[in-house]
Amino acid sequence: MPTPPGGLEVPLWRAIAVYRVAALGYACVVVLRDLHRYDHPLAAWPVLAAMAGWTATTAYAYARPTWRGWPLLLADLGVVLGILLLSPWVVGREALTAGVPALAVAWLGGPVLAWAVSGGRRRGVVAALALGAGDLLVRGWITPSALNGAVLLLLAGVVVGHVARLAVTAGERLQRAVEIEAASRERERLARNIHDSVLQVLALVQRRGAHLDGEAGELARLAGEQEAALRTLIATGPPAARPSSAPPAARSSSEPLVRDLRDLLRRFAGPTVSLAAPATPVPLPAHAAKEVAAAVTAALDNVARHAGGRAWVLLEDEGALVRVSIRDAGPGIPAGRLDEAAAQGRLGVAQSIRGRLADLGGTTTITSVPGEGTEIELVLPRP
Repeated sequence: MPTPPGGLEVPLWRAIAVYRVAALGYACVVVLRDLHRYDHPLAAWPVLAAMAGWTATTAYAYARPTWRGWPLLLADLGVVLGILLLSPWVVGREALTAGVPALAVAWLGGPVLAWAVSGGRRRGVVAALALGAGDLLVRGWITPSALNGAVLLLLAGVVVGHVARLAVTAGERLQRAVEIEAASRERERLARNIHDSVLQVLALVQRRGAHLDGEAGELARLAGEQEAALRTLIATGPPAARPSSAPPAARSSSEPLVRDLRDLLRRFAGPTVSLAAPATPVPLPAHAAKEVAAAVTAALDNVARHAGGRAWVLLEDEGALVRVSIRDAGPGIPAGRLDEAAAQGRLGVAQSIRGRLADLGGTTTITSVPGEGTEIELVLPRP
């Protein structure tokens, strides 16, 4: 199975490259130690050069996901087997029988690890059996050291292959979780926009036309049904299969990078809304300022609908954070009402207010006392 690029198994490929370099160093030490016992000591130098060249080649090739296919895997196995089969001529049968290690030594484990990471336990076992059989063939007879080497290769193929498959599975699950999280955020953003526009219009039509007769009354009834259906869909609908890679609120080239939050809140000031703001600008990133203003809009809509419309808005700039308080003198919010509204798909507070601040890294605090009004405090840390 081809390895997906960027997965959690990437460190395993890097570890194989490090192992090959370390094993090559160990093989050089062993060859230098036993060189005087070889039948053809001069031939050991080009073999070591070939091993070094192949180590560099595999480190470069396996680092590219598109190259980790059968051609490279078979070539890797063939090169190492070829060097292993040169041992009887370079080292000599008598030296091998006397216990002198073959040329590859631990370096022959490289293909086993590569096959295990690329395809799991089964590929690792196949490569281990091929190289273990080659090692036994080179020695001509089974010795305890040769048998131990073959068993170690087999264990390495099984264990590393299992770990590699776990890494691939974990990477796929992580990618799926990221996609679901992104899709959920996009759905929440759309829910806020729908609540700020479509749902409020449908609710208004239903309220204004509920007492009318004829087609107007029928239109109000249908608007109420569609509002309820749309709220249910927003509250329980599944996330999209794959979110768009484009940002949810793309900024046009002419839009300023920074906005003064006072300018966006001044439009709320009027006979029923009192606004208190600092005398100096309250700069925020343009997107953050718009989201805060939209949350204030949703809060004032709730005031107009449930608290008689009289509200006080206080904007404070505390340097590291910006604080906006919206207070009314209405009847207050009964205990549990917000959770009940969210369950019914009425997401004015859950999404249009709390959701917006949460996406910006801020917090929303709602304080309500029955008969004494409600205060909503929006706190946004500056980036």
